[in-house]
Amino acid sequence: MKTLILVRHAKAARDQIALSDHDRPLTDRGRRDAPRMAERLHRRGAQPDLLLSSPARRALATAQLMARPLRYDRAGIVVDERLYPGSAAAVLEVIHGLDPPLQCVMLVGHDPGLSELARRFCRAVDHLPTCTVVEFAFDADTWSQLGAVGFVTTTIDCPPKA
Repeated sequence: MKTLILVRHAKAARDQIALSDHDRPLTDRGRRDAPRMAERLHRRGAQPDLLLSSPARRALATAQLMARPLRYDRAGIVVDERLYPGSAAAVLEVIHGLDPPLQCVMLVGHDPGLSELARRFCRAVDHLPTCTVVEFAFDADTWSQLGAVGFVTTTIDCPPKA
């Protein structure tokens, strides 16, 4: 069994035109939602073996804020350049390359790639709002099987509207 947790980064600032897209910071809401969503994941028993993040400031900040409630060492967060901007194909390539012993992987990235990938796994997924968490459990022995085998269970969790 492999568990994949996809997280769209938390709410990011759009009003700082001097910053590049890559450097956009989280808003107050984003900084509030990320640990709350991680705590909800933790209460459901989620325990990632690996936490992957896009290098974009807003995604990495989301991953760092989620690490503590999940009892995950922030120093162990792995930044993967392929996750920014993160097309569905690029994200799936990262997933397919994961080490087989890993049982639960959490990936923090961007739309539209994460929504598209989640929709490939489950047609009920339409669009992932910021800080939405989608957890898939697959009956698979290796990560390279994801996409070829169906998921066993899925949970979609969105933060409350501000």
